[in-house]
Amino acid sequence: MKLQFKGNTWIWLIVLIILFSIFSYVSFTPKPEPYPSYVTESPSPTGIKAIYTYLKKEMDVSIWAKTPDLLPKSGGKQVLIMVEPSIQMKDEEWQKYIAYMEAGHTILLFADNPNGMLDIKTKSANVGKASEIYDKNHQVVKGRVDSQYRLIPDIQDQILLSDSAGVIALKRSVGKGQLVSAVTPEWLTNGNILKDDHLPLVLQLIKEGKTKTCLFDEYIHGQQSASALVYVYPKWFLLFILQGILLAILWLWSKGKRFGPIYIPREESVRFSDEGIQAIAAWYTRGRRYHDSLSIQADYVKMRLHERMSIPYSRQWTELADYLKQKQFQMTTDEMKRFLNGLAAILNKEKITKQEYLVWSRKLEQLLKEVEA
Repeated sequence: MKLQFKGNTWIWLIVLIILFSIFSYVSFTPKPEPYPSYVTESPSPTGIKAIYTYLKKEMDVSIWAKTPDLLPKSGGKQVLIMVEPSIQMKDEEWQKYIAYMEAGHTILLFADNPNGMLDIKTKSANVGKASEIYDKNHQVVKGRVDSQYRLIPDIQDQILLSDSAGVIALKRSVGKGQLVSAVTPEWLTNGNILKDDHLPLVLQLIKEGKTKTCLFDEYIHGQQSASALVYVYPKWFLLFILQGILLAILWLWSKGKRFGPIYIPREESVRFSDEGIQAIAAWYTRGRRYHDSLSIQADYVKMRLHERMSIPYSRQWTELADYLKQKQFQMTTDEMKRFLNGLAAILNKEKITKQEYLVWSRKLEQLLKEVEA
């Protein structure tokens, strides 16, 4: 009975988890994706996806997300639509746009206050209640202007739209091309494009470019992507770089290379490291036990002589001269005798100085290297 009760408990628990997961999935409402204002991909009321989608059916429309220095100077005429730039651009970048117009293209600039952009000048307007808007033929059109600024036209500029507060839109010749500027970016937004005469007015401004090729500038909204940088380099070079990266990955893979830190288990490092030797050496150094350390070192060298050269371990150091002269050492027979006699004498002392210890420790180490060579 107890086993059956436990089994039923697990079944009900699994059922509850499944029901909770289904309920969470159904009731979960993701937050709406935030979109910047005046971008072509934004379906929000402040975006301009509606006019972009409409023009794409009527004209050859595309998005420009590259730097202005890459704008085409030759080819057919184009209209570049710039809606409320949201990034601060340098004078060099504005000069690239001017060169684009001088080559024969048209820029249509919509900005609430375009003062300083493409040599446009504005003034503050005494805007009261809504007034009538007049087109270039002095016909009254319907529209709402939210901007508190009006354009200052040059003598040769053509006024396209105006009201009692001043110029709303104008056209200016720039080289072989032209600039069309308006202070009504809100007309292009999804929430206002179908209000009043906004759509006909926007289309009329676009027609001033007299071309069917239209670009929406997204570089001015910081929407330039990594693909924009790709166009700087030729395709063959990018293909070469990509193949090089793939070959490097395959080569590293074939060599069994690994990345990241290598963690050594502590038990392995403690067992096979020289921590014990370092601790003993520190103990001998602090206790000034130089004689004991030298004796241990000499005893180890004698043991290695026995293992490598079959020299009797029980012999005293002074008795090893006859055995060592038969071996090939850098020291001569007389030097070897003096070395052995001096070593025996230093080992027979009760205490030795640090200087003596260092001298004879180096000599023993040199002898050990020759024995193990």
